[in-house]
Amino acid sequence: MKKKWLALLMGTSLALAACGGNDDNADNEPASDQNETTTVDAGDAAKIYENKCSSCHAVNLEGGVGPNLTKVGSRLSKEEIEQVIAKGQGAMPKGIIQGTEASKVAEWLAEHK
Repeated sequence: MKKKWLALLMGTSLALAACGGNDDNADNEPASDQNETTTVDAGDAAKIYENKCSSCHAVNLEGGVGPNLTKVGSRLSKEEIEQVIAKGQGAMPKGIIQGTEASKVAEWLAEHK
């Protein structure tokens, strides 16, 4: 029985570790470019979500390892969603996306009601 629990714990840990993801291209960019404000439209927000969040919340927002986000905007405001992204919540690690990208994804998710 202990082996089954250990296997479940290890599998869950592996799945949760995949949620964070890392944009390898960001490591190659100069630090000054990463802090510049850029215009991100809804298509960009959806792409950021797909790259950073969909491994846990699914591409169609229906959830998986992470909760269902299809109607997250009816429960949380943009600012509240930004706080969850920044600080993490439950098993979700903090700061998976940051800055303007986090703000745009929060705005995009808040529109899902």
